[in-house]
Amino acid sequence: MLASGFFVSTLKEAPSDAEVVSHQLMLRAGLIKRLAGGIYTYMPMGLRVVRKVEKIVREEMDRAGAIELLMPVVQPAELWQESERWVKYGPELLRIKDRHGRDFVIQPTSEEVITDIARRELKSYKQLPINFYHIQTKFRDEIRPRFGVMRGREFTMKDAYSFDRDSAGLQASFEKMHAAYCTIFGRMGLAFRAVAADTGSIGGAVSTEFHVLADSGEDALAYCPQSDYAANVELAEALDPAGGRAAPSENMRRVPTPGQSKCEDVAAHLGIALEKTVKSVVLAVDGDEVQLWLLLLRGDHTMNEIKVRKIAGLAQFRFATEAEIVEWFGTPPGYLGPIATVRAPRIVADRSVAAMSDFVTGANVVDFHIAGVNWERDLPLPEVADLRNVVAGDLSPDGSGQLEICRGIEVGHIFQLGSLYSRKLEASFLDETGRAQYFEMGCYGIGVTRTVGAAIEQNFDERGIVWPVSLAPFELVICPVGWGKSETVRNAAQALYEELLGHGVEVILDDRDERPGVMFADWELIGVPLRVTVGERSLKAGNIELQARAGQTEAAQVPHAQAVTTIRAALATLQGA
Repeated sequence: MLASGFFVSTLKEAPSDAEVVSHQLMLRAGLIKRLAGGIYTYMPMGLRVVRKVEKIVREEMDRAGAIELLMPVVQPAELWQESERWVKYGPELLRIKDRHGRDFVIQPTSEEVITDIARRELKSYKQLPINFYHIQTKFRDEIRPRFGVMRGREFTMKDAYSFDRDSAGLQASFEKMHAAYCTIFGRMGLAFRAVAADTGSIGGAVSTEFHVLADSGEDALAYCPQSDYAANVELAEALDPAGGRAAPSENMRRVPTPGQSKCEDVAAHLGIALEKTVKSVVLAVDGDEVQLWLLLLRGDHTMNEIKVRKIAGLAQFRFATEAEIVEWFGTPPGYLGPIATVRAPRIVADRSVAAMSDFVTGANVVDFHIAGVNWERDLPLPEVADLRNVVAGDLSPDGSGQLEICRGIEVGHIFQLGSLYSRKLEASFLDETGRAQYFEMGCYGIGVTRTVGAAIEQNFDERGIVWPVSLAPFELVICPVGWGKSETVRNAAQALYEELLGHGVEVILDDRDERPGVMFADWELIGVPLRVTVGERSLKAGNIELQARAGQTEAAQVPHAQAVTTIRAALATLQGA
């Protein structure tokens, strides 16, 4: 590829609304152009990267025995009504009407369509197992699209769906996809982690997320260095504290805390550790009458909404209003606690709170808290549940050590759906006895365009993107110094370019006749892994200059006669890094 016949469009500065590194660099490097909120055009440079991701995904899905098809972007509402997700999916589902007034959706996912295909086409156990996949455009009407392609509204995904006759078959299909995903992200040159996760709006019994590790990741991941345990913090179980509850050593007493409405401020005011305080979270559940719930967490912990929604009666909770809190507790938020409430909320204590003694909680009186509170002496122990996010140092749920926390960007998610969708859509096959059985389904997604952004979040420096070779738009760029002035440089650069093409190297020759500084800055920003500089001075010495984008601060002098061999060896080394 000649740069003059391609489209190179770089910016010195990122637009002010670009919030994260990947968004900034994709715009500056000319990979994407914004069309509307959360909707981007992939420019030629960016599309080459997307196609690299798709190629790796497609090759490994084919190798794992999945069969490619292509399902439509527009889907009839009837299928979503059958699955009951027409309403449940919420406002992220973009609903449209055709000219006849019939309802359709712009697909965010394809469980309904693939299940409809299965119930029409798969009649016998002899056709199982089978796995269909496609790579297709998706649309989710995010309330606030942000972070560029990391949380856009229109994006590209690979979805795969397996159909098995029983749970053992589903487990085998799930494990095959797990292995394929590890190979996919490994081939992309990405540091990643597979973690147990909540099934969310897709549903099913078991799911695993694949995260690209990056400090900017939205998700916190808990893992045990001493074992294979890893889970999204939203799912990771917080075990009972070791050692049990200590005996009371203080008398219960009311203490003044003027203006101290946060646990951190109360702890500082009283000169105690934050871990000795208990925070109150008030939730409401609507019905014939509003029922308030009081959740108690240690002052240094945070509530996990996914865990809370799994408590019987709290699936549809909302946060209570200040007026409701005053009615039930007699005071506005900031001084709430389980003692002497006006009305009796349902109380649930986190496991860590149930193990506390001599703790401090709100007095339900403005500017006062109660210290020295103990369970079973001062108030009965309420219902106890796991309500919080785990933190570094917590015991690993598998008993193998202590948890550590890292950040990750979700790029893949695989689910064991079971018969969730096949039952709702009446999708069945005939077994050996001629009896109808529901399919056991699996669902396997990879965010293709999201992976591009995640790769940048993991691979960048102050000069721009640092692509792994497997994802780079070009493996190598040739930068001729003095293209317009020196026939010697032109001939040498052109000859090297053509020889590399003949060896299958993805090379671009920058024939734009730009100054060296401009050329180098552009290709460093774009992130091409290897750069060859061809100049008269080096050629006179029988050399060219070779420099890797990552880890090499100065160019190396390479004999011109051995250039192709050296370049191919360097690319092979980078590919294996």
